[in-house]
Amino acid sequence: MEKFIEQLKSLAKRVEVLKDSIETEEATKTAIVMPFFQLLGYDIFNPLEFNPEFTADVGIKKGEKVDYAILHDGQPVILIECKSINQQLTRHDSQLFRYFGTTTAKFSILTNGIEYKFFTDLEEPNKMDSSPFFTFKINELRDVHISEIAKFRKESFDVDKITSNASELKYLNALKSYLGEQFENPSEDFVRFMVGEIYEGVKTKAAIEKFTPIIKRGLKQIVNEQVNDKLNAALKSTNENKISIEEAAAAEVIEDDGIITTQEELECYAIVKVILKDSIEINRVFYRDNRSYFNILIDDNIRKWVIRVFFEKNKNFIILNDAATDKERTLIEFDQPIDLLISKDKIINTALQFS
Repeated sequence: MEKFIEQLKSLAKRVEVLKDSIETEEATKTAIVMPFFQLLGYDIFNPLEFNPEFTADVGIKKGEKVDYAILHDGQPVILIECKSINQQLTRHDSQLFRYFGTTTAKFSILTNGIEYKFFTDLEEPNKMDSSPFFTFKINELRDVHISEIAKFRKESFDVDKITSNASELKYLNALKSYLGEQFENPSEDFVRFMVGEIYEGVKTKAAIEKFTPIIKRGLKQIVNEQVNDKLNAALKSTNENKISIEEAAAAEVIEDDGIITTQEELECYAIVKVILKDSIEINRVFYRDNRSYFNILIDDNIRKWVIRVFFEKNKNFIILNDAATDKERTLIEFDQPIDLLISKDKIINTALQFS
């Protein structure tokens, strides 16, 4: 499994490098899609296992072809429809929908080489669902994605196990998506429900408008407090850190050369250490401050810097050391240090090259 994870992350880096130079559907298939399924263990050059241009007749229309079909005992188990890396996938589901109903396949995958959408027939047997049960972007991989992708490896592929898990996965992802939207922009119905739990007065339109920003702020404070509690607990468990995040954030270290290490920079350092604690030995993570940016690095070696943190007048951002030149490196904007948790996987992937 560890080797598979490394290969998957390596493919993700390859996609980042190649994506701007790929312009056609065929180039997308050759450069990105086929290597992905090869990584899953399928023999992409064996048409008895990985069949290109698989015929899937649709009603009176004969000779309809799907880009690829993964076969087992001569029968398709997964259909794959590819689009160009430059195309969005939202308008192409119906084409795969037609193919699905004419074969024995239990799963279908729609992809543009970056985004992958996995479908099955949870709502009605032998009829592809209108929405996917699993979606991921290969350049935004998270641990939870990797564990689900691994289920589709040739060596561990089990139709029944994946199907039984698909329903839970589909609605769990839908719930996460819904709650994520409510955290950012709570709907009137959501606010009305929440107000009903905490306010005994009449729920007029004015009351809803009054409570909307309060609920939005409250939700974010809950998340921030929970994350801070975990960060503090993690920091206290290491010999490297004898103070809490709040104490670190309150400190301002003033160097002889006039460089000021601010509370925001120290918060970034603390959060990155916790992000990396399961991937890199915590005593290998250091920081160096300078006038232009704040460095977080491995082994106190400037050649092993992981991220550079910039606090500027109009925006805050980090640059990841994930490419050879600044032009190619990933730049991520953020509002406050705790937002670095959103980029956890990218920070870990960058640091692992120095492990």
